[in-house]
Amino acid sequence: MTDHEETRNWAEEHGAIPKCVKGTGGRGDVGMIRLESPRSSSEESLEGISWGEWLEKFDENDLALMVQDTTARGQKSNFNKLVKRTTAEQKPRTRAAR
Repeated sequence: MTDHEETRNWAEEHGAIPKCVKGTGGRGDVGMIRLESPRSSSEESLEGISWGEWLEKFDENDLALMVQDTTARGQKSNFNKLVKRTTAEQKPRTRAAR
């Protein structure tokens, strides 16, 4: 997904928070971005940023968000991965990766 509203809605529904990887940015640049799930253990290496900063970097780097709605066992999944939009366009659109 690349739509800002759809991305933010998915994140909020799954409790994911916009973050950046500490030490990867510079002046006025947040660096590498992530959506941190509630069960993530990378708390020390990430810091919170605003949705505006996150979405700006998302577009600047031409990224898409790939998500998994449910696990193989049918449970709600929080899995998400940022990929280049060109990579996402090459993958078939399924419920697991939209």
